[in-house]
Amino acid sequence: MKKSTSKSFASTAFRIVPLRSEVAEQARHAADSGAKDYAIVTADSATGYPCRHCLSWAQPGERVVLFPYASIPAGHPYSEIGPIFVHAEKCECYSATDEYPADFRNGRVFRAYNSDNRIIDAKVANGTAPEVVIRNLFDNPETAFVHARSLTHGCYTFAIERV
Repeated sequence: MKKSTSKSFASTAFRIVPLRSEVAEQARHAADSGAKDYAIVTADSATGYPCRHCLSWAQPGERVVLFPYASIPAGHPYSEIGPIFVHAEKCECYSATDEYPADFRNGRVFRAYNSDNRIIDAKVANGTAPEVVIRNLFDNPETAFVHARSLTHGCYTFAIERV
């Protein structure tokens, strides 16, 4: 899988949080077991199937698992379950957590949440570096964490947390 080549923002007070390896493995197992809400599909475009675990795009011909994921846990007004992808074959978890993932510099909206899991702000980068947008959202002391989501489909991509 590709490594990030974007500028580091280690000097700031936040980090990228990919999907946990345990969740990716559970999804692969569920898909292999035939769970009805887990599907294995083959990528047919270079930018249509983002793996939330390694934070890179699945390439045409690669298999991915499509499954429901709750980025905000149940029991909160902004709880929601949405579809996400992980590679069907084991991939390395994104580890450059002090770098914004290069594959997702475009087409993301950033939602800021408070400690009660409520949305308090949202911004689209619109040509601005994602790091700048994230810093601006974290300038609000009420921002506990931020989610990066697809601008077109609204699907969860990854979390960003304060260090």
